Amino acid sequence: MEDRFKCIAMVGSGALLGSVSTFFLLRILRRKLESQCSSIKAIEVDRNEFKAAQTIKNCKVVEDRGGGMAGEDLLKDEIVSEQLTRDKFVAGWNIQFFGLEFQQKVTASYVVVIGLGGVGSHAASMLLRSGVGRLLLVDFDQTRTTGKQTGFNLLIICNIILIYWLHEKVSLSSLNRHAVAMREDVGIPKAECLKKHFSAIFPECQIDARVSLYDASSEEDILSGRPDFVLDCIDNIDTKVALLAACVRRGLKVLSATGAGARADPTRIRVADLRESTNDPLSRSVRHRLRKDYGIEGGIPVVFSLEKPKVKLLPFKGSNGEEDNPADYQIVPGFRVRIIPVLGTIPAIFGQIMASYVVTQLAGFEVHTEPVVNLDTDHYHILHQRLIEHEELLYGTAMQVQVDVAEVMYIVKELWRGRSARDRSIEHVGRGMWRSVKELMLVRWDQRKPASVSNLILLKFKEADEHESRTLDDIKENEPEYFGRVTSVLKRAELDFGL
Repeated sequence: MEDRFKCIAMVGSGALLGSVSTFFLLRILRRKLESQCSSIKAIEVDRNEFKAAQTIKNCKVVEDRGGGMAGEDLLKDEIVSEQLTRDKFVAGWNIQFFGLEFQQKVTASYVVVIGLGGVGSHAASMLLRSGVGRLLLVDFDQTRTTGKQTGFNLLIICNIILIYWLHEKVSLSSLNRHAVAMREDVGIPKAECLKKHFSAIFPECQIDARVSLYDASSEEDILSGRPDFVLDCIDNIDTKVALLAACVRRGLKVLSATGAGARADPTRIRVADLRESTNDPLSRSVRHRLRKDYGIEGGIPVVFSLEKPKVKLLPFKGSNGEEDNPADYQIVPGFRVRIIPVLGTIPAIFGQIMASYVVTQLAGFEVHTEPVVNLDTDHYHILHQRLIEHEELLYGTAMQVQVDVAEVMYIVKELWRGRSARDRSIEHVGRGMWRSVKELMLVRWDQRKPASVSNLILLKFKEADEHESRTLDDIKENEPEYFGRVTSVLKRAELDFGL
């Protein structure tokens, strides 16, 4: 009995001690929150009277939709600065990664995102979370029929209308890949859905949501205002081509997403010039149309997958249950009616890559994307052996060759991207450039120095002969642009290898 009383006494003491500790911890937490509340600046309430009390109780945060704060002023706000900094109380953002000066460039930026499905919603979400100060979110809702549908079965027409309606509105089937949508958002236009959720994440961001189809009539309205970047997340070829051509014509920076559907391997996603994209039917069609209709050969960065599509478009069936011509059911010309099976993770990764690319560009933070070079290990062995033989022929020995096959791979792939150091024009970019090394070789840039990782350039045979017949002083005097470009690339090798 005595032991039982001791046990009860110990339990009671522990409960009392826990209660007292909890009481004091709650008081400390409350004081911290009240301190943070007092530092938040009041900004004007928007029409939905959004309150930041959802995140910090009793703290009213209001959003300035008229002009917003400049990047530098916005980052002076204590809450915003803490939100963008990795802190013991906050899941980290970018100030400590970029530094304040570079983050100010991001926060002062204006980005347009067109197409807000699986790719666009994730791209826009991470742009917001990265502190972009102004976003224009564009997607359209199409629910009207045209004269082409008047003779078709009413049930099929209703189904097609529903497909279009759901395509640009949040649907149950889109919840597997949308960045922020929940079941309660089903039926809401995607642009408005994103704005609603974004306002709860970063209310200081100026967000303009437009339920609009991009075309020639809306171009000025959407692309005016000199956006710092445009993200093309459209899956309709006609609209995509028109948007990319307009961005090139206006001199706007644009990043385009190609097909994310029917893929499953995230390790094969790349960022490269449109001409370098492979195994993607959408890229192929866009390249053809841009070249044919607008004379645009390349110069547009795209996110694409090297993976061949794993599955095909689902068949389109009419009212009789048999396959029918989907073009007869298009409400918007060129708009896809058939469904591409999608693994929800892949569009999300496409969008994350787009956001990362754009944010680093806005910050002026240099990132070297992985080149698309279709060479295998045998090709690098050939180039290494070719270098040794050339050194023996020219200098009588290969003793000054200071690179192995792995370093040859770095030089060829990372520094020179699988093509001659003299090939700078986008006209030289294409899949055929990387299928063979039969005309390429590595030679010393400065013949007075050893054949090291920071002194080797990739040239074609005739270019190599010409290079070795000249001095660097001659190249510097007569081709200053080429000289500067090569020395810049070789400087990167010095930095990468700590030389």
